[in-house]
Amino acid sequence: MEPNTRSTGSLPAAFLTPGSSSFMDFLADHSPEMLPGNRKPPEGIVKAPHGTTIVAVTFPGGVVLAGDRRATMGNMIAQRDIEKVFPADEYSAVGIAGTAGLAVEMVKLFQLELEHFEKVEGAQLSLEGKANRLSTMIRGNLGMAMQGLAVVPLFAGYDVDRGKGRIFSYDVTGGRSEEQGFAATGSGSVFARGSLKKLYRDDLTEEQVVTLVIQALYDAADDDSATGGPDVARRIYPLVTVITDEGVRRLTEEESSEVARAVVERRLDQPDGPRAALL
Repeated sequence: MEPNTRSTGSLPAAFLTPGSSSFMDFLADHSPEMLPGNRKPPEGIVKAPHGTTIVAVTFPGGVVLAGDRRATMGNMIAQRDIEKVFPADEYSAVGIAGTAGLAVEMVKLFQLELEHFEKVEGAQLSLEGKANRLSTMIRGNLGMAMQGLAVVPLFAGYDVDRGKGRIFSYDVTGGRSEEQGFAATGSGSVFARGSLKKLYRDDLTEEQVVTLVIQALYDAADDDSATGGPDVARRIYPLVTVITDEGVRRLTEEESSEVARAVVERRLDQPDGPRAALL
């Protein structure tokens, strides 16, 4: 079939020309300057708000993805209520850590990539395919990452083919790893992972996992100044997203605040959090 190279109506010819099911390929062909990887990296040190800790935990029937609300710029708190967890499509979500502006832009481009594929192909990408597409986008940001403007997300979703929740982590080069059980990324990830390692079990319920991720974020905030814990005074609580065979569902502020307040209340008696058994 001959491609339509003439403008028809108000749409440019590019929108009427058969092509790849990848929105990234579409941009590369028609507006390559809009791709993050084609931008000239800034010179010198650039100070920009950074998002921090993201955690994810699987449970029988799905996966929970959560993030704290603090963004920092050097030793300053740049924002107290930033959103770091976003739905990617019906059955997956992305949590962002790293340079906040670039990370949010990458998430929006990723959402468009998945939506474009679904509209062109009439079917959704597999969860593996989505994870691979995100890996390619992170690799395209390598030039910025070498200048200190890195984006290191955490990707989680419900695999409809396997009938379970799955988690994928990345490095700044786009290297992808599938995590088993739980994962964390961002400046407070070492402390969050330690908390998850001690408290995680593979038979936890959805409600227990929601409590677990908030406990882990509390522990991260307790030792990492760039991570924000539950801010009861300002009513700012972690963003928690649950992904099951019914799709992506973000906990309401009332739901997340109820769990966060219970955790804070319990910490008044046990400041270091719940204890794991020795054996």
